Amino acid sequence: MDHFFYRENRLFCEQVPLDQIAQAVGTPFYCYSEATLRHHFEVFEEAFASFPHLICYSVKANSNLAVLDALVRQGAGFDIVSGGELARAQRVGCPPERIVFSGVGKTATEMRAALEYGVLLFNVESRDELHRLNGLAGQLRRKAPVALRINPDVDPQTHPHISTGLRRNKFGIPYRQALDLYREAARLPHLEVLGLDCHIGSQLTALEPFVDASRRVLLLLKGLEREGILLRYLDLGGGLGIPYEDGRMPPHPGIYAGALLAELATSPFAKRHGTLILEPGRVIAGNAGVLVARVEYVKEGEEKLFVILDAGMNDLIRPALYNAYHTILPVARRFGQEERLTEVVGPICESGDFLAHDRLLPPFQEGDLLVVRSAGAYGFTMSSNYNTRPRVAEVMVRGDRFAVVRRRETIDQLMENESLFPVP
Repeated sequence: MDHFFYRENRLFCEQVPLDQIAQAVGTPFYCYSEATLRHHFEVFEEAFASFPHLICYSVKANSNLAVLDALVRQGAGFDIVSGGELARAQRVGCPPERIVFSGVGKTATEMRAALEYGVLLFNVESRDELHRLNGLAGQLRRKAPVALRINPDVDPQTHPHISTGLRRNKFGIPYRQALDLYREAARLPHLEVLGLDCHIGSQLTALEPFVDASRRVLLLLKGLEREGILLRYLDLGGGLGIPYEDGRMPPHPGIYAGALLAELATSPFAKRHGTLILEPGRVIAGNAGVLVARVEYVKEGEEKLFVILDAGMNDLIRPALYNAYHTILPVARRFGQEERLTEVVGPICESGDFLAHDRLLPPFQEGDLLVVRSAGAYGFTMSSNYNTRPRVAEVMVRGDRFAVVRRRETIDQLMENESLFPVP
């Protein structure tokens, strides 16, 4: 469920019409519904209520401070993958005991900052990372809290660019090496081995990969317990998909939780009252946001009809990068007009600059507003300044009010850190 709907043929976000926001802030812009963010988080919380758990929202999905603030006030923790995301978590006051630090390439500087802040867990992805963390913790005279991220070699049945749980992927420790590395970690003096982590990919639409991965890590947990390594945390990652279009619907969080908890129910981990950690991102933020753009031109080509927007692949790269589908809707709905196959494209000098291919859409006119749905996750966070285009504004709606929560960049800002070669 989300809070974008038509009222008298005008598209609203909560109680604010999107054309009113466009008039105030210009286009393009991202618009987020705070009520939708909060609702999605509550649904996830309720789904796992019967088991000790911590929901760590995946910051990379949407890292705007207003989004993070709304979620941390709901009790969310954060899954971070960089020093910059740690700084954002600190800025909104997320307690360190609700932060897990993931990522395959943590730098020494990032590790130090996280150790000093006192994060709950480092999800370690390699032997070298384990030893670097041990050394840094020793320098700071601390014990680093550690979980090993295990690659279970499970096919997530998703796009190869967002698959992370196969043996050919760069992520995680190979399943067959895990037991030996846990033994090694337990001997290192400046580490506290507390958990096991597993994340197999993003935008998963079936339960089977989640269940297969959980069975493999529970089997590993049993092996660790026989060795006397008793873990406090089991991090099963995120990856639950959202419905971008009609067709195959991802499982509801309640069904997803039921499947995972059924696997855990009889495990020694559950009997010891261990804590389950989840890292949802897209399922929280994806359908809580839209990209609003304006039609600049309607161009009748020899073979195709092109609707050319003021937003392009630098603003939302998912269609170009993943051939991803996003629903396109008019902000002002008109009836009685015949739909046509349409290419919805941007102004970027690339043939790959499109937001929708061969889409059956009502006719648009120059100046019309449209929205690209399901853009709240991996939309703005993956945007760029390609073609020297300033990144767009971000807006948050709360009830009948809206606020700009990230100002539109200016061209002067894009050049602030540049300079000409000095003349002698």
